[in-house]
Amino acid sequence: MLADFAPGRRATVLGMTADAPPAVARRLEDLGLTSGTTVEVVRRAPLRDPVVYRVKDYELCLRRAQAACVLALEIA
Repeated sequence: MLADFAPGRRATVLGMTADAPPAVARRLEDLGLTSGTTVEVVRRAPLRDPVVYRVKDYELCLRRAQAACVLALEIA
């Protein structure tokens, strides 16, 4: 899941989890988190929530619960 990656890591989005609420999944996809998209974890707030991600050419701030709905594979 995207929420598990540490700052500085990059991942490729595989899709949404099966238990993701449809409204949340749709919003994340509308924000650019579609299958095949590369995402970089930029920084995390001091209490680990929220987290800033770089998606395409912009930065996106998500709560861990939202990021946990995104399946991702780390890029080595």
